[in-house]
Amino acid sequence: MSLLTRFLHFISENELFFPKDTILLAVSGGKDSVLMAHLFAEAKFKFGIAHCNFKLRGEHADGDEQFVEELAGKLHVPFHSIHFETSVYAKQQGISIEMAARTLRYKWFEQIRSINSYSYVALAHHQNDSVETVLLNLIRGTGIAGLHGILPKREALIRPLLFLNREEIEVAVNDKNLVYRDDETNFSPTYLRNKIRIEVIPRLKEINPSLEKTFIENSHRFEELEELLHTYSDGLRRKLFHQQPDGGYRVAIKALQELRPLKTLIYELFSPYHFTSDVLDDLLVAWHKENRTGKMFYSETHSLLINRNELILKTRYIDEEQQQELVPGKPINFHHYNILVRLCDEIDKMHAEGMVAVDADRIVFPLVVRTWQEGDWFKPLGMTGKKKVSDFFISLKIPLSEKKRIPVVVNGNGDILWIVPYRIDNRYKITDKTKKVAILECR
Repeated sequence: MSLLTRFLHFISENELFFPKDTILLAVSGGKDSVLMAHLFAEAKFKFGIAHCNFKLRGEHADGDEQFVEELAGKLHVPFHSIHFETSVYAKQQGISIEMAARTLRYKWFEQIRSINSYSYVALAHHQNDSVETVLLNLIRGTGIAGLHGILPKREALIRPLLFLNREEIEVAVNDKNLVYRDDETNFSPTYLRNKIRIEVIPRLKEINPSLEKTFIENSHRFEELEELLHTYSDGLRRKLFHQQPDGGYRVAIKALQELRPLKTLIYELFSPYHFTSDVLDDLLVAWHKENRTGKMFYSETHSLLINRNELILKTRYIDEEQQQELVPGKPINFHHYNILVRLCDEIDKMHAEGMVAVDADRIVFPLVVRTWQEGDWFKPLGMTGKKKVSDFFISLKIPLSEKKRIPVVVNGNGDILWIVPYRIDNRYKITDKTKKVAILECR
């Protein structure tokens, strides 16, 4: 069976997409993603190419970007690219470079997919990547979901090369005489994933030469086990969660305490409401205390209240006006504010109230306009240190009733860009290095 036939069979077997769909390919310039792009071209699928420059490898990263842009040109497909200040973002968020790059790229891929009406984002993960992921998850701690490795399809992400291992990709690239670029950081054991790839997996393959095949077979079993657990949990939820007229649920604590295995089933019951394992661990401790009534636990979307012998689950109310996306040329109405962003090559001669200029190259679209949230901070123009938004409001003597109506413009990377109409963030100010300007207007 030819490589192209196997490729098409894998897509069909796993129902990754339909031939009429248009797919956004994430292409780094390495052999895996380059092979994926050529297979899409051979299959005559409709696709575009997206590339992230994380600005971590200087000229090498710029060379990768140029190479991928030229590849898109040769294949006559649309090309999308972006530059990220990855090190800065990692430091701001207190996370690793790897996690920062992952967060930034997935968020941007989804933005490009949505804005340009691509059906899915295709990633060039292969079987070895799945093995590495399972081992990473085991080292860090994981549930059943972490044991099945990388799935061929999850929501808008597809992985059409999961039928291949690294050696097969190497052979295919050589047979097709494909040109690609090596990322030298892939060969450095500094990163944990690379350490597993370079030092751990070769030792495991000495014990089991068919390691990738074994892991793939195991992943199917764990995937089925996860599905079985979800099915069982759905039945428990229908039995134990009693819906109320206000849309919330009441759940008897005693019925939950009798479940076995307790922690696993509690997580499965409440994870659809976005409660983390840490929050649920706190719940398990709190519901044994005498003074438990009134204790509250929160997820991004829901709240849990201990009320004597019951848990009360409710949706956290979020006014639709409190969060809207903002893109160039499309004004939005937010409470009593009209907000617009536009791009230009030079700073307008603007002195109008309610207009600010920021460095457009540092912006990640779409922006989000929302209300102030507890814990928000930014670096007010003219300052180098952080300031809580709540403290900023106090310094301006803004009444509490008005605080919840003030728009906060948030960059696509999570930074607060502008407290409307008072102050922009110092990190986004215009400098002598600014090449393109974004004008934000509030009327």
